[in-house]
Amino acid sequence: MPGRPRRGSPNNKLQIACIGGGGGQGACDIAAVGKHADIVAIADVDFAMAFKSFKAFPQAKQYKDFRKMLDEMDRRIDAVTVSIPDHQHAVAAMMAVKMGKHVYVQKPLAHDLYEARRLTEAARIYGVVTQLGNQGSANSRFREAVEVVWSGAIGTVREVHVWSDRPFWPTGIRRPEYVDPVPPTLDWDLWLGTAPLRPYTRDYHPMKWRAWYDFGTGTLGDMGCHTANLPFMALKLGAPSTVEAEPGPNVTEDTYGTWNIVRYEFPARSCREGILGTAGNLGTAAPSEFPFRGDLPPVKLTWYEGGTRMTPWVKETIENLLPGRELAPNGSILIGDKGTMYSPGEYGESYKLLPEEQFKDYRPPTPTLPRPRGEHHEEWIRACKGQGNALSNFDYAGPLTEMILLGCVALRARSRIEWDAANLNITNNPKANDYLRREYRKGWDL
Repeated sequence: MPGRPRRGSPNNKLQIACIGGGGGQGACDIAAVGKHADIVAIADVDFAMAFKSFKAFPQAKQYKDFRKMLDEMDRRIDAVTVSIPDHQHAVAAMMAVKMGKHVYVQKPLAHDLYEARRLTEAARIYGVVTQLGNQGSANSRFREAVEVVWSGAIGTVREVHVWSDRPFWPTGIRRPEYVDPVPPTLDWDLWLGTAPLRPYTRDYHPMKWRAWYDFGTGTLGDMGCHTANLPFMALKLGAPSTVEAEPGPNVTEDTYGTWNIVRYEFPARSCREGILGTAGNLGTAAPSEFPFRGDLPPVKLTWYEGGTRMTPWVKETIENLLPGRELAPNGSILIGDKGTMYSPGEYGESYKLLPEEQFKDYRPPTPTLPRPRGEHHEEWIRACKGQGNALSNFDYAGPLTEMILLGCVALRARSRIEWDAANLNITNNPKANDYLRREYRKGWDL
């Protein structure tokens, strides 16, 4: 095990290596952390995709293989960002964690539930500062919404609805029978990484990989860590007891369907025990930040995806909960016995208390969560320097990711899942346990 992770002093810049510099999110993450830290190296398997980042940070050493970058730059780096396709998140993050580097990982934390659990454990063992890329967590209104629910303003919540307008990419399609020429700037073998060997096609890269089981986690993996974040934190949901999915049309053995519904049931739980993934506590956060509320009731949470492609009855179901209001493309509804919280956004960055007449004079409670100074990436960088905590650290984000990925498992298994979180085991459908952990391609390990 490495020694204690290095922390930059408040007056010194961190030295950061970035895994993934292309596409949309990789370039955005590099640009964001580059405002507050020195970018000393960038690894991307496709130099054409990463051109914008290379040009913006010409001093950064350029690599295609992140393993080589971390090996060669070990003594020069304090922290690492991971902004690559889902199937490579865990191996990249785990290598950095085991080297004692602080890590920022794009959502979802991992492709498989087993990976998410191991990463959460490793971050504690190696004592590194971690953050998941669900940026709503660092929004002041998001934190205020969490506190409003904690205060009991809408009463006891037993029912939640969450939805997304994704997917934007093709879904429910058969595996391509054709092969495209590999772009000269792309190392296709490195891009595949842990995934099964597949011939290159533009139906995988760039940008369409999310639909495929081999590489992505569908809409739920893409947006769940954003849109379900508010109810997960506000209700301290922890691990579900059962998950049941309704696969949409055109589901194949290779891809997620066009639209889906996932129904979660969370048992009654106590916030006085364990970690969030098993019993509803918010990990290692200070009690002053996450006040305990004693025993919490069971909760049913339903996830919908497909936007305009949702079946009419699904759209009508959500709209009936918001009489007289136009349904936002993404959002969540928390239904309490004293009122309803409606969050019309991707990140939980806004909320409304309903009925409006009842809450017209309402004032939010005194803040208990620290308010962020700057945006999400800056919160992580400050935490790396010993200035406060990153709210969406792996102690919180690991269990959140596990919940999301369990929905992906249910979609693939197409059956009701009964979940034993402590033992990472599906008790009623042994075959579905095959979806909890992949066998990596030779040359890759966690």
